[in-house]
Amino acid sequence: MSKSIFRKKSVEKILHDVECGFSDSEHPGTATSQLKKELNVKDLTLMGIAAVVGAGIFSTIGEASFHGGPAVSILFVVTAITCGFSALCYAEFASRIPVAGSAYTYAYASFGELIAWIIGWDLLMEYAIGNIAVAISWSEYFVNLLEGFNIHMPKYLTMDYVSALRAHEQVQAAGSQLADIGDRVKIAALAWNTAPGIGNFKLIANLPALGIVFVITYLVYIGIRETKKATNAMVILKILIVIAVIVIGFFYVTPANWHPFMPNGFSGVMKGVSGVFFAYIGFDAISTTAEECEKPQRDLPRGMIYSLIICTVLYILIALVLTGMVSYKELQVGDPLAFVFAKVGLHNISYIISISAVIATASVLLIFQLGQPRIWMSMSRDGLLPKAFSRIHPKFHTPAFATIVTGFVVAIPALFMNLTEVTDLTSIGTLFAFVLVCGGVLLLPREAAQAGKFHLPYVNGKIIIPLITLIILGACIYFKPAPQVEMMQFKKLKDRSAIIESLDARDNATLLTSFNTLYGDQHITPANATKYFKDIEEDKFDTALRATTNITDAKKYYLGLDGFLYNFPNYLFFILIIIISIYSFIKNFSLIPVLGLMSCFYLMTELGYTNWLRFLIWLVIGLVIYFTYSYKNSVLGREAKTA
Repeated sequence: MSKSIFRKKSVEKILHDVECGFSDSEHPGTATSQLKKELNVKDLTLMGIAAVVGAGIFSTIGEASFHGGPAVSILFVVTAITCGFSALCYAEFASRIPVAGSAYTYAYASFGELIAWIIGWDLLMEYAIGNIAVAISWSEYFVNLLEGFNIHMPKYLTMDYVSALRAHEQVQAAGSQLADIGDRVKIAALAWNTAPGIGNFKLIANLPALGIVFVITYLVYIGIRETKKATNAMVILKILIVIAVIVIGFFYVTPANWHPFMPNGFSGVMKGVSGVFFAYIGFDAISTTAEECEKPQRDLPRGMIYSLIICTVLYILIALVLTGMVSYKELQVGDPLAFVFAKVGLHNISYIISISAVIATASVLLIFQLGQPRIWMSMSRDGLLPKAFSRIHPKFHTPAFATIVTGFVVAIPALFMNLTEVTDLTSIGTLFAFVLVCGGVLLLPREAAQAGKFHLPYVNGKIIIPLITLIILGACIYFKPAPQVEMMQFKKLKDRSAIIESLDARDNATLLTSFNTLYGDQHITPANATKYFKDIEEDKFDTALRATTNITDAKKYYLGLDGFLYNFPNYLFFILIIIISIYSFIKNFSLIPVLGLMSCFYLMTELGYTNWLRFLIWLVIGLVIYFTYSYKNSVLGREAKTA
């Protein structure tokens, strides 16, 4: 069993199966069983930009800027470098295995079947949950756009059931004290009160989200050529609008807004990891179209790398414009680009941005709806999913059944689900895929460069990787940063909001004394203390809190087992870099894949214990399916039995 679950599918067999027409497991070897080759490097670059420049730049960048201040631009560079390492590894795999399936197919060739199943299952979560989030985001922008034309949809048909119910309960609890209730909550409560229903059940659903998923799914269903044309048109339009936003915005920048550059310290910048990384997700999705590329071994790597470079430049400029036009403290909004232009009085530009956001998020939805069926198709042709998922439409030459299922898997949850934390879950899934792709490249036999094929440069990491690890460990020992010291004591500082809620009047007074001692803020009084604690820069709050010894550790930290669990991702990171540095020294590992693996895993640790727990639960569900269905029906397994 242990050996068979790690059985590998050789690169030669993968390529041979596709060449022989085994793309369609139900009709192998027939003339209609292959996908159309329609894509060139320009199409792939535009598809990469279409997938990347979307919900991230129009929404999550605001939250990241709020936490990190102008320094969020540095985080975009760090994340781009991390994604760049991964993109080079994807490019190496794509040049050797130009087959649909992305990281799933690459893992099958390098790690074996069980890891391939895990990464395939992980990618399904990444694409599905990511697309549900994008569909809901598109719905918000679309409804705002309609209201600009004086077209008003009923509120109960533009949001999810849970948000409306929670808003109703919040308003009920507030009674007559509605001053502290935000407009967004009031609108959601109004949706609950005006929605038709029977008894306590209300008809509340996000119809625009449902509609856009069905339209996009139809486009993907009818063919890659039609998808390509729609994508290219949307991408060119939204890039022009983004460039115009950058140029116009620079005329309204106030340099004073860039000071302080890093108001919440490095920890504040890293709080934006999820949002910033979510903004980069997508360049890897084009690797699922390998079988529809004219020259995949040359064009796929170029398309991924070109799109990543273009998007990074746009993101850095947008981040500087955003934080320069208004204070970072005002950017905790869902539509930051439209918000900053409305703030400086350019309401017409704000309206144009809303139009651009509708187009941008639609193009992201298009690329991810294109990618997910092709992963299902690859898993199906290997026997790990039912044969229907690899059925190719005889007329449109697309994975028909898988595309339809993808449409329903995204559309139905988008109707009803409240997905406030989907960016975290999507990001951790993507980073896990990147870790395995970078690790997989290390297991591939080294090849000489060939004309017309991308080749990952080999730099011997024998000395460099152990040196980097020693520097990281040495810095932790020498500088003794508080989070790392607390980690060794099985302690983890709680979220600021949870800490503030737990403080009583005496705790507030003690903490105020610490603030006065450290920062000289004599104007703070017990009456405005709570608001001050919420608004102060996070690194200042954490420093003052740690210095206040009269507040019990139980109120400040997760302790004992909870402390261990919340620090668990960090423990894994330090164990990983030590192991990988030892192997690098022994086996002369290539530098670029190792740096990609280490940096992606570090970003995973920044996503917190809760997201790790949800991610692990999803993987456990996947393992149950693998051992009850996929293991028994694996094509490689059946071939081994008959051999």
